[in-house]
Amino acid sequence: MSFRSEHPVFAVTVDLVVLTLRERRLCVLLIERGVEPYAGQLALPGGFVRLDEDLEHAAYRELHEETGFGPELVRGIEQLRTYGAPGRDPRPERVVSVAWVILGADFPEPVAASDAAAASWVALDDLDVGDLAFDHAEILTDGVDRARAKLEYTSLATAFVAEEFTISELRGVYEAIWGESLDAANFQRKVTGTPNFLVPTDHRISTGRGRPAQLFRRGPTTELHPPMRRGIPT
Repeated sequence: MSFRSEHPVFAVTVDLVVLTLRERRLCVLLIERGVEPYAGQLALPGGFVRLDEDLEHAAYRELHEETGFGPELVRGIEQLRTYGAPGRDPRPERVVSVAWVILGADFPEPVAASDAAAASWVALDDLDVGDLAFDHAEILTDGVDRARAKLEYTSLATAFVAEEFTISELRGVYEAIWGESLDAANFQRKVTGTPNFLVPTDHRISTGRGRPAQLFRRGPTTELHPPMRRGIPT
């Protein structure tokens, strides 16, 4: 028995806000589109969801197909929101996109493939988001805002550092994403005084002058009480 719906058919895509720190600067992964629409223009990685896959699998597949990155490099993935404004995509069919924020600490240089002509890391400070294709300026802005907000009340910052890290490296994450300087002593008291946020290791690393710095790991807590606040000395 066949079934015919009277409702219009929608295409579903995934768009990926992939964030990392490179040289202590917040960077986003962008592709140069190799096909129309918007051929030659910068865009977020992404593509159409297949009929036989769920949304998160589609996000991982598109990440790998367009940049060469596998799931082992991803330190955090979270669904951002759905974008479905009429006309957001100039193709004939109505296209609804489910956006994802993907975080990592050790992403290499991307290798463009699929319908991406090129792929690269771009520092947010160097990017004019208005140049992005589709409604990707809105999606990117929302993704960065989500990351900035979640740094205040979760352990999200540890997704941007190696498995073992110094307090200085962790502070650099907050400073890069928030775009503000933090007092080193106050920051150290805050993060080491938050129960189960950080776990000290037996390892130290030389960072220049002075005593070698203590290395830490991420602790079991996922929420910070009290939260870190932007614009307020830590």
